[in-house]
Amino acid sequence: MAVVTIDELASLLLPGQSVGGLDLGTKTIGISISDLGRRFATPRAVIRRVKFGMDAQALLDMAGKEKIAAFVIGLPVNMDGSEGPRAQATRAFVRNMLQKTDIPFVFWDERLSTVAAERVLIEMDVSRKKRADRIDSAAASFILQGALDRLASLAKDAASGPEA
Repeated sequence: MAVVTIDELASLLLPGQSVGGLDLGTKTIGISISDLGRRFATPRAVIRRVKFGMDAQALLDMAGKEKIAAFVIGLPVNMDGSEGPRAQATRAFVRNMLQKTDIPFVFWDERLSTVAAERVLIEMDVSRKKRADRIDSAAASFILQGALDRLASLAKDAASGPEA
């Protein structure tokens, strides 16, 4: 398909379809999956990055197994709103993925998602080593949960209809 906005995604999704959240790192891809009601994001095991072809196949295999209808991928925007090399790398990853799949992608501003994920893991008293293993999927959950909350807000607005 293509890159779509969150508003466009709201009109594309059918009831009972799940959405995947991705946090693209240099060594791993953090993954999170929504429930079928698209209320909650649940972290999953990371994909250890090897090279693009293998990474893409692992991601598509997971998407098929989990019946993912769309991906929300964190876009690492700088605090001033500009896009640096990491954002460019994320956009390139999505461009390459779109050559391999019809699953739509939504870019989601991921500013502070890793910081928030780390704070939660620290509060849960997760050891430093385990935090390192879980941080990318936890960040993917924060990214996806933000998008799910927005989808719920859009659905609520659509259900209430235009203001009279």
